[in-house]
Amino acid sequence: MHYIPYNSRLQFHKNKFGAIPSDCTVCLRVILPREMRCSAVRLCVKKDGEDEVKYSFDWDCMEGHAEEWWRIDFTPHSPGLYWYHFEYDIPFGSGKIYHRGNGIGALCAEGKDWQLTVYDKNFKTPDRFKGGIIYQIFPDRFNNAKIEYQDIPEDREIRTDWGELPRWEPNKNGKVTNSDYFCGNLKGIEEKLDYIASVGVTCIYLNPIFEAHSNHRYNTADYTKIDPLLGTEEDFADLCKAAKKKGIDIILDGVFNHTGSDSVYFNKAGRYGSIGAYQSKDSPYYSWYSFRKWPDEYDSWWDFDTLPDTNETDEGFRKFLFGDTGVIKKWLRLGASGFRLDVADELPDSFLDELCACVKSEKTDALILGEVWEDASNKCAYNKRRRYLLGGQLDSVMNYPFADAVMYFMRTGIANGFTEKITSILENYPPQCVSLLMNHIGTHDTVRAITAMVGESISGKDRRWQANQKLTAEQKGIGIKMMKTAAAIQFTLPGIPSIYYGDEVGLEGCRDPFNRGCFPWGNENKELLDWYRRLGRIRRSCPELAEGSFVPVSEAAGCIAYARENSVSKLLTIANRNVHPITYHLPEEWHGARLLLGGTDIKYTSVDIPAYGAVILRK
Repeated sequence: MHYIPYNSRLQFHKNKFGAIPSDCTVCLRVILPREMRCSAVRLCVKKDGEDEVKYSFDWDCMEGHAEEWWRIDFTPHSPGLYWYHFEYDIPFGSGKIYHRGNGIGALCAEGKDWQLTVYDKNFKTPDRFKGGIIYQIFPDRFNNAKIEYQDIPEDREIRTDWGELPRWEPNKNGKVTNSDYFCGNLKGIEEKLDYIASVGVTCIYLNPIFEAHSNHRYNTADYTKIDPLLGTEEDFADLCKAAKKKGIDIILDGVFNHTGSDSVYFNKAGRYGSIGAYQSKDSPYYSWYSFRKWPDEYDSWWDFDTLPDTNETDEGFRKFLFGDTGVIKKWLRLGASGFRLDVADELPDSFLDELCACVKSEKTDALILGEVWEDASNKCAYNKRRRYLLGGQLDSVMNYPFADAVMYFMRTGIANGFTEKITSILENYPPQCVSLLMNHIGTHDTVRAITAMVGESISGKDRRWQANQKLTAEQKGIGIKMMKTAAAIQFTLPGIPSIYYGDEVGLEGCRDPFNRGCFPWGNENKELLDWYRRLGRIRRSCPELAEGSFVPVSEAAGCIAYARENSVSKLLTIANRNVHPITYHLPEEWHGARLLLGGTDIKYTSVDIPAYGAVILRK
């Protein structure tokens, strides 16, 4: 007999989908064949760090003559991850029900437990970001407003050839210094706010803007100052005010896991007049770092000696960041609306707790996003389960699992498995975190989306090879179609779509530094840009995209379809990754739907979708 004893994603098996708040009661039902003559069912639960506890089910009812339903009401009182499976007794002994994938259980001797995420019942995230669009800007490469600079270090190469390749070859000492600057700046971003707003953007995420001696600025030199090539504190405050008038928030990149060795605090190069940790054990910054043998042996990020790790447990370092006159509150007071935390999985829980408390005490509706590349609900880092999304740490995370799902589908055309990749995250994450997921398809750390989809694989290729890669006209044509389809998916999944500057106009490039090219002002792909602008209008006009449920419809033969629904309306996205057009026959409930975007012809019961194309319908 083929049947499913338990499915965590069906309401009559688990009456509340996904994560639940503490002190919330969830009803679980197990179904067993009558012929098994089951006499007892038990819920076996193990909370992280605790022993397994078993709870007895009550017999619920008969369903026809073939099935027996067993039921239990379970109430977890404290936040954490609860792992569970089931046991049952029959006349011949006992058996177990384990998770076999896709939420579905099976009778088996061994297997995986289900995950139940329980978050703090008081955990709230800032509602005002829901339903919006994020735009990520690498400041040196977005727009150069011609301004007068002051106090520019002499060891920087000032580029005047906007749009050419960044320097990538090692210098005469064999080092890549990232010391060439195209001089994009804060005033340049302010000049382009109308353009950014035209795409529907509601939040700009800036890669680091603090003083640092590289064009990427992830090697912070002074947390209290804007890098001189970007402008001044006044420029930053002006940008925040101008953006706010257009309904756009600004969030900053918080790089607190490490500083630069060439910084006020470490001062290995002796650039600064202050006494850094490298120069003296009596430095006020000495305890900020972990020396194995002072001064030349110290912990550093991924063993890059130019990026010494900070000691995040140090009281002085924390006061510097989180004090009432500290770094966090300084930039919030100047207009920032939150932070994206670099390598959040390398920041201790106690550090994240204090950072969150500091941010929220200054601005209760500020946003805290974390860089986590895996499922953030169950990630272990340094042999410890993390609690990023249980309340009191992160509001949400960068959504690499969604990005991987979208890009894999677009590269391969394999539809099977797409729904599972999406649903598993939705099941594991608190709903308020889902609404704020940073849904990107590329960032400053990945190959440009269009290159990743249609270009040759960069696996095993060196920088010289990458520097010479450019899409052919044929590849670019297909790539624009695929970008439009990927964006349609990205913009209609749960969470907030995030555009990496230039993706919306077809900017290409391999890995760092080639994915950090200059915005091609005057050479934008108008077709792709128009598509993004139309997607932006759909985001603003369809409230079901802010918090509506995700409903899988189909995934087969190079095509995926899913709906987003609320109580009054629903939206259907269909993506065709095939090299040929298709006619998609609509489920009955979608007959007569209105075409919002894409497609070549729509009838009452079907819609025609071009090769590499997508449509969005609404009813």
